[in-house]
This record gives sequence, C-alpha cells and structure tokens, in this order.
Amino acid sequence: MTKRIYIYSPSGAVRDKAAFRRGVKHLQALGYEVEIDEAALASHLRFAGDDETRLAAIHRAAASGADLALISRGGYGLSRILGGIDYKKIAKAVDKGMLFVGISDFTAFQSAVLAKTGASTWAGPALCEGFGVGGKPGSVDGHGHGERRSPDEIMVACFGDLISRQGEGAGWRQNRQDFSGAALHIRNSVLWGGNLSVLTSLLGTPYFPQIKGGILFLEDVAEHPYRIERMLTQLLHSGVLARQKAIVLGQFTEFKLVPHDRGYKLASVVNWLRQQTIVPVLTNLPFGHVATKVILPVGLKTDLLLDGRDALLLWGKMS
Repeated sequence: MTKRIYIYSPSGAVRDKAAFRRGVKHLQALGYEVEIDEAALASHLRFAGDDETRLAAIHRAAASGADLALISRGGYGLSRILGGIDYKKIAKAVDKGMLFVGISDFTAFQSAVLAKTGASTWAGPALCEGFGVGGKPGSVDGHGHGERRSPDEIMVACFGDLISRQGEGAGWRQNRQDFSGAALHIRNSVLWGGNLSVLTSLLGTPYFPQIKGGILFLEDVAEHPYRIERMLTQLLHSGVLARQKAIVLGQFTEFKLVPHDRGYKLASVVNWLRQQTIVPVLTNLPFGHVATKVILPVGLKTDLLLDGRDALLLWGKMS
C-alpha cells in the first residue's frame, strides 16, 4: 500500500518555493503519495501564516490520517503557539500510527508533545532542506543545501525505514579527537532532545520534558562554540544534564571562529563539558543541519552502546 505524507508549515514561511516543489517531486518519485496542507505556502511576517493559521495546520495534519506528517521547513514560530496546540489530538494521532517528523524549530513541538503527553515523534528532515535539493547553490533553506543535486542517500534510506516501520537504530563513529576511550552500555532509556537553542529556550516552561535517566541528543547551526557552551551551561546549572545517563552531541555547523578565540573551538567545549559532569558525553552523531542525517525517535526507550569509537542507538523494530 502506498504510504501517504502530509506536508504542512508550522514555523517559518517557505521562501524558496522551488525547493518546496522539488521536495514534493522527490517524495513522489520515491513512490509516496503527497498531500499538501492548504496553508503550506501561507505567509505572515516571517511566519507561514499567522498563529491561528499555523495552529490549524498542525491540527489538520493530526486529523489527516496520513502515515507521516512532515514539516516544510523550520525557522521560528512554534514556540509562540505551544499554548494553543490540542495535545490530545496529537497523542491520538500518534496512537493511531502517525509519524510526526521534523528538525530545528520542530524541537519545540516535539518537546511539548513529550512533556504534555509522553507521545513520541521523530527528529529527521524537513521537506525543503531534506528533499528540496537540486537548485542553485545556497538556495535551500539558507544553509547551502542546494549544492546537492539529489537528497542524501543515507537520509532517504532512514526516512524509508521509518515510514515502512522498519527502523531499528542508528550507528556512527565518534570524532577521533573527542574519543574518551570508555566502553558503555545503557539500556532502556528515553531518547530526547534536538536543537540546543530551541530546547534551552523551553527551560522553566511546561513544555520542557522532565526526563530522568534519559539519553539527551543535541545539535545546532550557526552558533559559535562559546554560545553552545553558554547554553550547555544553562542545562548544566539547571540540573538537566546530571539527570541523564548520557549526552550525545550531533552536528554543530556553520559557525565562524575568529582570531581572538585563540584556539577555543568546538572541541574545547566538549572537553569542558566532560570536566563538568560525570555523565558520558559522546560526539559526532549524524544528525543536525547537515545532508547526511539519521532519523531519531524523540520519546522512545532506547539502548546506547559504545565500543571504542563505534556507537550505536537501538530502539528495535516499530510495531
């Protein structure tokens, strides 16, 4: 049976309409049926429609009966409408098998759903940045992804495994310079997290998941290492990091070091973090604002294995 994907826009307005169209065509070429929300290309200020328009789009996606609901792009906009989402409708859709997928600003939605209902969603691509490639260099979502002529093969394979409910886990190798040398096996822990900036902005709100003994994964884009460290410090001082069994750092990209950094770089932040906590810190998870990314469950029980530099997250086959 053909899998159906519902495209909607809960965050920033789609500025690159060509990327949107390419994304839809790529999904159709992969054999999926694509349904586009009536307000997917709406625009109000920097948003994909006003707040009520985007809330209605979220609820239409939940009621669509599609196999998978995919955001068109991230940007900004979900944080300001979290109070208006009908979380019972989202949880009901998840219970019926709907897969909510997105990245970046979508972390706000995922965190709120997890905090309010315990339902799981999926960290993965957005339509434009993941499937809308093939245009002029730098044209897709402002992150240079348009330089690729086709969607990343690993990302597409992970997406296919997800929608066919065959995904079981994700493996990768840690950065050599960040390798701690410790072996690790953590069982049955909730995987959660996403974009560091968005997640940190939810601290102190009802939309921040209160996860103890979890595996926290983090990524970000266009944030200098000192800003990454500052946000990690907030999670550290608030006690969030100490309550986890592991911290897994994904891809932190598109920042620019300056001369007065004097050797202070992302690896410096990793080393600093390891000095501040006894919680294991892993690196180089293939997820973030990059072409090659795996798809991760937010809110599912997961095992984490580390042997040398080789790391593996396992959540088992989906029912």
